[in-house]
Amino acid sequence: MAPSAIAEPTPMAPSKDKPTTAQEKKEAEAETGTIITATQTLAKDQPKTALQLISQGDTTLPGIPTFPSYAAHRQWMLSKMALAFRVFARKGYTEGMSGHISVRDPENPHTFWTNPLSKHFGLLKASDMILVDYDGNAIGGNRSLPANAAGFLIHSAVHKARPDVVAACHTHSPYGKAWSSFARRLEMLNQDVTYFYGEAQAVYEVCFCYALLSETPEPEGFFSFGIIIGLPIY
Repeated sequence: MAPSAIAEPTPMAPSKDKPTTAQEKKEAEAETGTIITATQTLAKDQPKTALQLISQGDTTLPGIPTFPSYAAHRQWMLSKMALAFRVFARKGYTEGMSGHISVRDPENPHTFWTNPLSKHFGLLKASDMILVDYDGNAIGGNRSLPANAAGFLIHSAVHKARPDVVAACHTHSPYGKAWSSFARRLEMLNQDVTYFYGEAQAVYEVCFCYALLSETPEPEGFFSFGIIIGLPIY
């Protein structure tokens, strides 16, 4: 196209939507400020997720993924469960056949997956896990080995009492056992220990250590979920 064919830009007339006088600008700024304040107040009223709280800006760390089927969700959970056992093994959270992890089944929430008795944490795979119901029956997964009887009582009680709990872990870690011998609550000395703030931890002054009984005698006002392991535990 020839240069002479290019039209010169025509000055635009002032928009009626834009402020033209100082007074109009001041009024527009006041209105804009009101809108922003209202938006911020609305955002504050909406509770943020844990990931949103630790993420600066509009981008948030991804949370638990969604899945197209229960089977895919289940396989993902079992693989993460096996990885958790491997981590526990590396950190020395194993003691003989003691210790267990349970994960609630995503499709049948009245059942949960747990590890087989006698297989070391460091050797566990997703295919090793056993699916049990609240009556203690093995109804799926690996049935070549039994589940831990004491572990079933602990974890079934937790999952029954707390429908919101997806996973529970029980270990005999060296530091946990050492601290429990003092029969003292953890002190809130740094930000890491605040995971156990308030009712997140407890010390039993009286311990009824019937590890294989589903019903344990308890004094009035004493709370347990059926069984207690260790003396004392927190």
